[in-house]
Amino acid sequence: MISKKMTEALNGQINKEMYSAFLYMDMSAHCTYVGLNGFANWFMVQYQEEMSHAMKIYDYVNSQGEKVVLNAIEKPPGNFGTPLEMFEATLKHEQFITASIHGLVDLANEEKDYATQIFLQWFITEQIEEEANDNEMIAKLKLVGKDGNGLFMIDKELEARVFNPPAKE
Repeated sequence: MISKKMTEALNGQINKEMYSAFLYMDMSAHCTYVGLNGFANWFMVQYQEEMSHAMKIYDYVNSQGEKVVLNAIEKPPGNFGTPLEMFEATLKHEQFITASIHGLVDLANEEKDYATQIFLQWFITEQIEEEANDNEMIAKLKLVGKDGNGLFMIDKELEARVFNPPAKE
Protein backbone atom coordinates (compact mmCIF):
# COMPACT_ATOMS: atom_id res chain seq x y z
CA MET A 1 0.00 0.00 0.00
CA ILE A 2 1.23 3.48 -0.83
CA SER A 3 0.36 6.83 0.70
CA LYS A 4 -2.24 9.20 -0.71
CA LYS A 5 0.55 11.70 -1.45
CA MET A 6 2.49 9.08 -3.42
CA THR A 7 -0.68 8.00 -5.22
CA GLU A 8 -1.37 11.59 -6.27
CA ALA A 9 2.23 12.03 -7.45
CA LEU A 10 2.12 8.79 -9.46
CA ASN A 11 -1.22 9.80 -10.99
CA GLY A 12 0.42 13.08 -11.99
CA GLN A 13 3.24 11.12 -13.62
CA ILE A 14 0.72 9.04 -15.58
CA ASN A 15 -0.62 12.32 -16.96
CA LYS A 16 2.90 13.50 -17.85
CA GLU A 17 3.66 10.24 -19.64
CA MET A 18 0.39 10.45 -21.56
CA TYR A 19 1.17 14.06 -22.53
CA SER A 20 4.57 12.84 -23.74
CA ALA A 21 2.82 10.25 -25.90
CA PHE A 22 0.42 12.88 -27.24
CA LEU A 23 3.33 15.23 -27.98
CA TYR A 24 5.24 12.54 -29.89
CA MET A 25 2.15 11.49 -31.82
CA ASP A 26 1.71 15.12 -32.87
CA MET A 27 5.38 15.30 -33.90
CA SER A 28 4.91 12.09 -35.88
CA ALA A 29 1.92 13.59 -37.69
CA HIS A 30 3.96 16.70 -38.49
CA CYS A 31 6.81 14.61 -39.90
CA THR A 32 4.40 12.61 -42.05
CA TYR A 33 2.90 15.86 -43.32
CA VAL A 34 6.30 17.22 -44.40
CA GLY A 35 7.37 13.91 -46.00
CA LEU A 36 9.82 12.64 -43.37
CA ASN A 37 8.37 9.20 -42.88
CA GLY A 38 11.39 7.82 -41.02
CA PHE A 39 11.20 10.65 -38.50
CA ALA A 40 7.45 10.04 -38.30
CA ASN A 41 8.15 6.40 -37.50
CA TRP A 42 10.69 7.35 -34.80
CA PHE A 43 8.20 9.63 -33.09
CA MET A 44 5.39 7.06 -33.40
CA VAL A 45 7.59 4.47 -31.69
CA GLN A 46 8.31 7.10 -29.04
CA TYR A 47 4.53 7.56 -28.65
CA GLN A 48 4.17 3.81 -28.04
CA GLU A 49 6.98 3.83 -25.48
CA GLU A 50 5.47 6.72 -23.56
CA MET A 51 2.05 5.05 -23.48
CA SER A 52 3.69 1.89 -22.15
CA HIS A 53 5.36 4.00 -19.43
CA ALA A 54 1.99 5.47 -18.47
CA MET A 55 0.48 1.98 -18.35
CA LYS A 56 3.36 0.67 -16.24
CA ILE A 57 2.61 3.32 -13.60
CA TYR A 58 -1.15 2.75 -14.01
CA ASP A 59 -0.68 -0.96 -13.29
CA TYR A 60 1.56 -0.22 -10.30
CA VAL A 61 -0.95 2.17 -8.70
CA ASN A 62 -3.69 -0.43 -9.18
CA SER A 63 -1.48 -3.21 -7.79
CA GLN A 64 -1.00 -1.13 -4.63
CA GLY A 65 -4.75 -0.99 -4.08
CA GLU A 66 -5.02 2.69 -4.91
CA LYS A 67 -7.23 4.52 -7.41
CA VAL A 68 -5.88 5.79 -10.70
CA VAL A 69 -7.20 9.27 -11.44
CA LEU A 70 -6.76 10.51 -15.00
CA ASN A 71 -6.64 14.20 -15.80
CA ALA A 72 -7.03 16.14 -19.03
CA ILE A 73 -4.05 16.04 -21.36
CA GLU A 74 -2.73 19.41 -22.47
CA LYS A 75 -2.63 20.16 -26.20
CA PRO A 76 0.89 19.95 -27.69
CA PRO A 77 2.31 23.11 -29.29
CA GLY A 78 1.79 21.84 -32.86
CA ASN A 79 4.54 24.00 -34.40
CA PHE A 80 7.73 21.96 -34.44
CA GLY A 81 10.16 23.50 -36.95
CA THR A 82 13.09 21.55 -38.33
CA PRO A 83 14.04 18.00 -37.33
CA LEU A 84 16.90 19.45 -35.27
CA GLU A 85 14.52 21.78 -33.45
CA MET A 86 12.16 18.86 -32.85
CA PHE A 87 14.89 16.76 -31.25
CA GLU A 88 16.11 19.70 -29.18
CA ALA A 89 12.52 20.11 -27.92
CA THR A 90 12.34 16.35 -27.34
CA LEU A 91 15.51 16.41 -25.24
CA LYS A 92 14.20 19.34 -23.21
CA HIS A 93 10.93 17.50 -22.62
CA GLU A 94 12.72 14.29 -21.60
CA GLN A 95 14.85 16.29 -19.15
CA PHE A 96 11.59 17.58 -17.63
CA ILE A 97 10.33 13.98 -17.33
CA THR A 98 13.64 12.91 -15.78
CA ALA A 99 13.32 15.66 -13.15
CA SER A 100 9.77 14.53 -12.45
CA ILE A 101 10.87 10.91 -11.97
CA HIS A 102 13.64 12.12 -9.64
CA GLY A 103 10.97 13.99 -7.66
CA LEU A 104 9.00 10.77 -7.30
CA VAL A 105 12.12 8.97 -6.06
CA ASP A 106 12.75 11.78 -3.56
CA LEU A 107 9.16 11.43 -2.29
CA ALA A 108 9.47 7.65 -2.03
CA ASN A 109 12.71 8.12 -0.06
CA GLU A 110 11.07 10.66 2.28
CA GLU A 111 8.20 8.28 2.93
CA LYS A 112 10.44 5.22 3.27
CA ASP A 113 8.33 3.65 0.50
CA TYR A 114 10.79 0.96 -0.52
CA ALA A 115 8.46 -0.77 -2.98
CA THR A 116 7.98 2.43 -4.97
CA GLN A 117 11.71 3.19 -4.80
CA ILE A 118 12.42 -0.18 -6.42
CA PHE A 119 9.63 0.29 -8.97
CA LEU A 120 10.99 3.70 -10.01
CA GLN A 121 14.51 2.41 -10.68
CA TRP A 122 13.32 1.12 -14.06
CA PHE A 123 12.22 4.64 -14.99
CA ILE A 124 15.55 6.16 -13.95
CA THR A 125 17.38 3.75 -16.25
CA GLU A 126 14.86 4.40 -19.03
CA GLN A 127 15.34 8.16 -18.80
CA ILE A 128 19.11 7.77 -19.16
CA GLU A 129 18.44 5.91 -22.42
CA GLU A 130 15.84 8.45 -23.60
CA GLU A 131 18.20 11.40 -23.15
CA ALA A 132 21.12 9.54 -24.75
CA ASN A 133 18.98 8.74 -27.82
CA ASP A 134 17.94 12.37 -28.15
CA ASN A 135 21.53 13.61 -27.78
CA GLU A 136 22.66 11.12 -30.46
CA MET A 137 20.00 12.37 -32.87
CA ILE A 138 20.89 16.01 -32.17
CA ALA A 139 24.57 15.26 -32.88
CA LYS A 140 23.70 13.55 -36.18
CA LEU A 141 21.40 16.35 -37.26
CA LYS A 142 24.03 18.98 -36.43
CA LEU A 143 26.60 16.94 -38.36
CA VAL A 144 24.51 16.88 -41.57
CA GLY A 145 23.38 20.49 -41.12
CA LYS A 146 21.21 21.61 -43.99
CA ASP A 147 22.45 18.85 -46.31
CA GLY A 148 19.32 17.29 -47.79
CA ASN A 149 21.17 14.07 -48.63
CA GLY A 150 22.28 13.66 -45.02
CA LEU A 151 18.76 14.32 -43.77
CA PHE A 152 17.45 11.77 -46.26
CA MET A 153 19.93 9.17 -44.95
CA ILE A 154 18.90 9.79 -41.32
CA ASP A 155 15.24 9.60 -42.34
CA LYS A 156 15.86 6.20 -43.96
CA GLU A 157 17.72 5.00 -40.85
CA LEU A 158 14.80 6.01 -38.60
CA GLU A 159 12.32 3.99 -40.65
CA ALA A 160 13.85 0.82 -39.15
CA ARG A 161 13.05 1.67 -35.50
CA VAL A 162 10.50 -0.65 -33.92
CA PHE A 163 8.65 -0.60 -30.61
CA ASN A 164 9.85 -3.14 -28.05
CA PRO A 165 7.43 -3.18 -25.13
CA PRO A 166 9.03 -3.33 -21.68
CA ALA A 167 9.06 -6.74 -20.06
CA LYS A 168 6.37 -7.48 -17.49
CA GLU A 169 7.71 -7.69 -13.98
